[in-house]
Amino acid sequence: MTGQRRVIAQVLSDSDDHPDVEDVYRRATEIDPKISIATVYRTVRLFEEEKILERLDFGDGRARYEEMSDDHHDHLIDIGSGRVIEFQCKEIEELQRKIALDHGFRLVGHRLELYCKPLDAKPHESND
Repeated sequence: MTGQRRVIAQVLSDSDDHPDVEDVYRRATEIDPKISIATVYRTVRLFEEEKILERLDFGDGRARYEEMSDDHHDHLIDIGSGRVIEFQCKEIEELQRKIALDHGFRLVGHRLELYCKPLDAKPHESND
């Protein structure tokens, strides 16, 4: 692995959010100003192909990334701020398995994304 790929890998590993390529590029160039945006795109694509990163689409037109993990979680997305909250819910997991069984299937995977607004959001701010 090249030094620049190591920097990009470290940026992704240190991220506690779900950065897009522009975020990764900005953070990586703070460490190594010689890293190009093309290198970041190529590296992110390579990490995705190698199942190191998972590509996420939260409906804002930007592909975002997180490290692949055996630790399953779902996402709650604040559509106003773009903030993403990871959560786990045993009841939701059980209900999804039950729904699959009720339809004659065994659940082998899923992705759950909940798009939300804060409770204090004013009705005129709604884009529904």
